[in-house]
Amino acid sequence: MTIIVTGGAGFIGSAVCRHLVAQAGRQVVNFDKLTYAADLGTLASIEEDPRYRLVRGDIADRATVRRLIEECRPSAIMNLAAESHVDRSIDAADDFVRTNVQGTFVLLEEARRYWAALEGDEREAFRFLHISTDEVYGSLGPEGLFTETTAYDPSSPYSATKAASDHLVRAWGRTYGLPVLVTNCSNNYGPYQFPEKLIPLMCLRALHGQELPVYGTGENVRDWLFVEDHVEALVAVLRGGRVGETYNIGGGSERRNLEVVHGLCDLLDELAPPLPAGPRRELIRFVEDRPGHDARYAIDATKIREQLGWQARHDFAAGLRATVEWYLANEAWWRPLLEKTNALQRLGAARRQA
Repeated sequence: MTIIVTGGAGFIGSAVCRHLVAQAGRQVVNFDKLTYAADLGTLASIEEDPRYRLVRGDIADRATVRRLIEECRPSAIMNLAAESHVDRSIDAADDFVRTNVQGTFVLLEEARRYWAALEGDEREAFRFLHISTDEVYGSLGPEGLFTETTAYDPSSPYSATKAASDHLVRAWGRTYGLPVLVTNCSNNYGPYQFPEKLIPLMCLRALHGQELPVYGTGENVRDWLFVEDHVEALVAVLRGGRVGETYNIGGGSERRNLEVVHGLCDLLDELAPPLPAGPRRELIRFVEDRPGHDARYAIDATKIREQLGWQARHDFAAGLRATVEWYLANEAWWRPLLEKTNALQRLGAARRQA
């Protein structure tokens, strides 16, 4: 049984591919456009495995998607292909609309075409799993949690395009009967995360003694989910999730952004050579906030725990330490990324129009 994983060379997608091949023994076809945030080094451990294959392509390219599905005859499609950086979406939303909205539409149409021609057990077993974000729900106040029935209220171009793709997936399930599943996860972290995201960004800037730009007052709250826990949740949904249902996946680890940066600084002071200027917390600089910056995200993961028996295994403190240790030990992975991209520079500073 073959699973097509779109976006399988990205941070979460590569973790999914590694797990499915090495731990679940599944046949995996990784369909990835190989944009700036993709890195094939994340897949080195399985690249020679006969159960794994990489196909380069764009999910918005209908002819290529059709050929791929007809050739592979998958039992499932896991859609992780997405433009995912909020700051980049503020500066240039075009790619987000093309990939997250148009690309999801193309995948759904070609999956529907393929599924409609299946018969018997193959038709019954097929699943389309769409992986999304808690950012579609917008901003929480100081109390409460996002549930699967929380109304959508996206704030950024990124979250708006993910909200649109979620709606498309559910509509294709309700209108055409395509056996779809949707997951919405909290902030992921862990090894191999592209260094434009908060934890690797701050980790690598602090390691090099660079200023640490914290948006606003640093009081924005996120729920943190270790990437391997997320992958295990996705596999549980693929195996046992009820068709047409949505599952929220959270780590149960709410932290203020400033707390996260403080934790990174303290870990680096402990694990890395000291800086001549003193403790790394002294590098923190508060900068103008991101436009439309949501105050708080927090996931209620009761449904997936009760229905599928999943819960996060990694405590945030232990997961953060393991992540920092990984970045310290794997400069050979992240150094080339810094040399060819502007990953450590601030993006998304576009101002609202007067």
